[in-house]
Amino acid sequence: MSSDVVLMVAEKPMLAQSIATILSHNTAVARRGVSGSCLVHEYHGSFMGRNAFFKMTSVAGHVFNTDFPPDYQNWSTTDPASLFSAPTRKVEANPKSNLVKHLRKEAKGATALVLWLDCDREGENICFEVIECAMPKMSHPRILRAKFSSITAPDIVKAMSTLGEPNENEARSVDARQELDLRVGVAFTRFQTRYFQGKYGNLDSSLISYGPCQTPTLNFCVDRHDEIQSFMPQPFWTIVPVLEYHGKTMKLKWARKRMFDKDCASLFESLVTRSKVALLQSFNTSESRKKRPLPLNTVELLKIASRQLHMSPHHTMNIAEHLYIQGFISYPRTESSKYSPNFDLRGTLKTQKNNPVWGTYVSNLLKQGLNVPQSGVDAGDHPPITPMASATEDRLGEEEWCLYEYIARHFIATVSADCIIKKSKAVFSIGDEFFSCSSTSVASQGFVTVMPWLAGDDLPDLSAAKQVPVKEVQLQQSQTVAPTHLTESELITLMEKFGIGTDASIPLHINNICERNFARVGANRTLVPTKLGIALVHGYHKIDSDLVLPTVRANIEQNISLIAKGEAEYGIVVFCPVGKKLSLLLQIEHMDQLFEASFSNVASTKGKLLTKCGKCRRYLKYLPCKPSRLYCMNCEDTYSLPQNGSIKEYEGHLCPLDNFGLTLFTNVGGKCFSLCPYCYNYPTLPDMKKNSGCNNCTHPACVHSFSSKTISHCPECDTGVLILDPSVPPKASASCNRCAFLLRFPDTAKKVTLEDEDCDTCGATPITMTFGKTSPLPDGAQSLTACVYCDETMGQLCGHSHIRFKPGGRGGGRGRGRGGRGRRGRGRGRGRRGGGAERGGGPSGGGHRGGGGGVRGGGARGGGKS
Repeated sequence: MSSDVVLMVAEKPMLAQSIATILSHNTAVARRGVSGSCLVHEYHGSFMGRNAFFKMTSVAGHVFNTDFPPDYQNWSTTDPASLFSAPTRKVEANPKSNLVKHLRKEAKGATALVLWLDCDREGENICFEVIECAMPKMSHPRILRAKFSSITAPDIVKAMSTLGEPNENEARSVDARQELDLRVGVAFTRFQTRYFQGKYGNLDSSLISYGPCQTPTLNFCVDRHDEIQSFMPQPFWTIVPVLEYHGKTMKLKWARKRMFDKDCASLFESLVTRSKVALLQSFNTSESRKKRPLPLNTVELLKIASRQLHMSPHHTMNIAEHLYIQGFISYPRTESSKYSPNFDLRGTLKTQKNNPVWGTYVSNLLKQGLNVPQSGVDAGDHPPITPMASATEDRLGEEEWCLYEYIARHFIATVSADCIIKKSKAVFSIGDEFFSCSSTSVASQGFVTVMPWLAGDDLPDLSAAKQVPVKEVQLQQSQTVAPTHLTESELITLMEKFGIGTDASIPLHINNICERNFARVGANRTLVPTKLGIALVHGYHKIDSDLVLPTVRANIEQNISLIAKGEAEYGIVVFCPVGKKLSLLLQIEHMDQLFEASFSNVASTKGKLLTKCGKCRRYLKYLPCKPSRLYCMNCEDTYSLPQNGSIKEYEGHLCPLDNFGLTLFTNVGGKCFSLCPYCYNYPTLPDMKKNSGCNNCTHPACVHSFSSKTISHCPECDTGVLILDPSVPPKASASCNRCAFLLRFPDTAKKVTLEDEDCDTCGATPITMTFGKTSPLPDGAQSLTACVYCDETMGQLCGHSHIRFKPGGRGGGRGRGRGGRGRRGRGRGRGRRGGGAERGGGPSGGGHRGGGGGVRGGGARGGGKS
């Protein structure tokens, strides 16, 4: 019997490992593939009655992003209005991960493709991205879809035995949302960022973005802020008698509640004060049933985590996803609050009976019998969020345990008995006025045993009391209070009500308005809009309220759902809202009045003179407020700069292309590079990208371009080159123009220069290091010319003996054809006097998205589902 080759693809590397371990009965062997981040787990088994060789690998979120072609990428030359009708294309989400090559190689010769992507619309979309990569390389391809909700052996085995087909309509609905958000969001973002940053100096935001979901989310926060600002407090007075009975103090509530006239309130106070006792008119107790909670869905989890656990929605979902990948909870993105009839509630509860915290309660519950959970909404996607394995705080850590504990307690509560509540109310008369007090306590705990924070306090038994002494009578003054800013929990409720975002994207939209400085998180996790956020929302209302009203986005989401159901056409849904947005784009000047009231004009913003403009030869003004920029007061032009670092003039150095004075930028990790303000914003060379410094400039003759400063290709990453930084000793260094790799030279070096000839051994460019009287060289020599990789003394001075020069890449030298033969450096020992190779350092400023993330820095790592 011939053996089939089955390629299986999960959404994340940890999921691939877990699924392969379960299906192979822990016999899978892992190897590296083309993508270093996604391993391939291989094992032999049976597939549909035939012997099969299985290869289990993964992606890392989306394989592709929707974007505009290169002709539409330049902010300075592209009219934002043209983006509404511009073509779009799918581009690799993270080219550095080589996921497309990885999938194509692993698919070669495969006869079946089993898709283990998350079972939601985003996962369905990624399924077809994987199919696009793998199918052309397969032999007689058969495409199958696994449906699962948890990473447990029973669920995974069942999914493997009930394979179906991917849903193309659901995938298309995600494409529609991506394209619509791209066209509207990017067009507005580019237009208003350029428009406002060129006019106002203290906006305190590097990107003034617009998002069809993000902006209505911000509108909710600004609406509440406006309500607070317009609120006029009114003073009022209320009478509060204080009684004491059997050692317990009781404060009574006045039947009239409050009075806004102080004289009238004082009159009633004097009448009540004359009476020294309160006569009991009635004392009633009753019992009511407090229903056990509904099974837990995503939105409810986000609200509870914010309100009770003080976690942001974005952080909550990150933790929940990690718990899911480890197999502790079921899939955390679900709209369902109802278990299906065949869900194994008893088996799931049994996993908790040995838990050291609630195991005893669970064991008793299993003996007494489970209660049927309340019937909520079955959205047909995934079961409610459920604990799938027992855990302890020692195993998970504080934050993960905090969220897991709530999820576990909530599930146990859903199958526990209802709580019986005892309500007591006493009514008193003091003089001719009536007062009351009430309490709520637990008569039969039921599910409150595992959710003890829901219990209450009880009143003393007043049934035998005829009259109770009045300890004192207080006339309390207060005033009506404005509502508070929206809490995250309240905002999530509003977003769910109006259909803004999905259970997966709601945390991202809230996180975005905070990261873009449109709102900030205040006390008790309230969301307080900033000056910029308020000005934007008020401005949008001035142009057209449809830009911010939640009903508009809700209608779009409904239409996208129709695509998912196969009931609407893709083109109609995508292009219907775009026409109106195009006309609104042209009315943005109507927002100027609001911005002028909140922000200073860029010409009047304080700053210092830094370097010279290449057009008028006058000094540019440096505006340090975020986003830092350069402004020419004569030409009235604004030039963006790299952020999160320091900048100064590179005295005496001009760009040969445009005559602008150069500047030196040093990021937080110590990497230094020069840049031309004009080239950084408007690249003049065809192969130079926007936001590139001189360390990425391809000018063949300029002494500041990377071709004149290259030592070798980077020993850390595959795409960058190691360049001598323009930093001055004792902070001299060399750094990669792509990743965060940084090679520091010793503090005692007075001068570091490049030689003209390449190293005969490895092809790198040797350097000359000159020292003063405190030379670390043998016999007190004042200088050393050698290769940083091949010379042992130079290796010790630079502290990089653990770095090995890799073959391939861009090659050594400065483009003279040697290519770098990549022999290993010979240096041994440890560095001296401040030298050393580093990998940290934040953004490189080198013009690539993700900044200094590079291989091990903080760069973007692939297309997550957000």
